[in-house]
Amino acid sequence: MRLKCIVIDDENHAVNAIKSYIDTLKNLDLIKIYTDPLQALTEIGTGPDVDIIFMDVDMPMISGIELSKAVKHKTSKLVFTTSHSKYAYEAFEINASAYLLKPYTFARFAETINRLFPQIVHTTTSIDIQKEENHFFIRNKNDNNNLIKVRYNTIVAVESLQNYVRIYTLDETIVSYIGLSEIKDVLKEHPNFVQVHRSFIISKNHIEKVDGNSLKMSNQLIVNLGNNYRDEVLTYIKDKTIKTGRS
Repeated sequence: MRLKCIVIDDENHAVNAIKSYIDTLKNLDLIKIYTDPLQALTEIGTGPDVDIIFMDVDMPMISGIELSKAVKHKTSKLVFTTSHSKYAYEAFEINASAYLLKPYTFARFAETINRLFPQIVHTTTSIDIQKEENHFFIRNKNDNNNLIKVRYNTIVAVESLQNYVRIYTLDETIVSYIGLSEIKDVLKEHPNFVQVHRSFIISKNHIEKVDGNSLKMSNQLIVNLGNNYRDEVLTYIKDKTIKTGRS
């Protein structure tokens, strides 16, 4: 059995991302994309039932929350996809099946589909997932709030600055209005990232020098170790330290 899907999102980059995820899972068929929520409101109500509707929340003219109330009866599962965690309560108030917080990874997407249809969907192999999992997209305030690709292996550190984060990569610094906890959730499937301070997550691959409680990173950034996080980092460094005859 193949699952019929509809995507409703007014941002083309978000549509392209979820389309690539759907195309990767063999049991999913994308039958319609709507970038205009009003068109979706008109057509879905008179069209055939589908298995999944993926819907953005923050859209012009009519929100995803409002639209979902009109089309929910046409689908078996309703999945919200949004950049804003503040909508989660409203989503579950109307019994949404799932809530994907952008930027979500392919692994998180596949895991959600598996949970919603455990008897039907068989995800791709771990090799396929790893191939898809080398990057994510995020809005960059330093680039007119455009979405840009961030490769995991280029991330040196992530710094929390109240209601936004600063992502340090080998090539640039990205500022995005997202919480550190949300970025941590995206990075948790990659074991080389570790929180070293309440305001910092770093890539262990980019530690260049240890100076007491300070870490010098490959981009020259200096990060201080927090007392509550130092043990994990120092254990990693100790395991990687070559023993010599001199103390």
